Amino acid sequence: MVGSRRLVDLDYRTFARRLAQNPLVILPVGALEAHGPHLPLGADQLQAEATAHDLAERVDGLVAPSVPYGSTPGARRFPGSVSLSIAQLEVHVEGILSEFGRMGVRRLLVVSGHAERGHIAALREAADLAMQRHPGLKIVVLSDYDFVYELRGKEAPPTDGHAGLLETSRVLAIAPTTVGPERPVGANHRGPFVPGTPTESEWPESVIGDSRSASPELGARVHAYVVDRLVETVRTLLPA
Repeated sequence: MVGSRRLVDLDYRTFARRLAQNPLVILPVGALEAHGPHLPLGADQLQAEATAHDLAERVDGLVAPSVPYGSTPGARRFPGSVSLSIAQLEVHVEGILSEFGRMGVRRLLVVSGHAERGHIAALREAADLAMQRHPGLKIVVLSDYDFVYELRGKEAPPTDGHAGLLETSRVLAIAPTTVGPERPVGANHRGPFVPGTPTESEWPESVIGDSRSASPELGARVHAYVVDRLVETVRTLLPA
């Protein structure tokens, strides 16, 4: 489709013409991991893709195919969670980013729907290596939850987190048919400085927060806020 913003839809000549205009290329990154009994395993990917496509419309960008797996050691205990090591993720993403640099992309935004520290560190190290290899390439790496969590204490309790009120509401707005009827309340009691996967007693359900008042209306507000903040970020850090 000539008018599409998805790279998978474009032929190579159409992409070459767009590349000559120095477009922003957005790489969504997800993670396959448990998000309680009510949200899909692919919640992070769904949110990253929705964010990327809405942002691309605002900044005249292009959206690359998603990286669907990430580093998710916190949720590894729950069925369905696939956790790459930090090293595995870094190598994979560095290869992707370097290929874009090789073909002449100069502005890249990596948007991760998963915000675990090691996961983000791997993405940033991959970006640094790709920029060293291709000096004309500029990359910004962030999670959309860097902005979602700015709304804690405003639209949600300060303790809201993984699969809680904000995330449940956002998935209700983005992909309502994927959300189940349960609205769990949960907490992770593992110390923040302790590595590894929480035990069942420390984190009995893969939820942090109270999702009972989640709504698509709240989710739409949250998502709009994220896209607005991303537009500001692109204009500041990745100007054309």
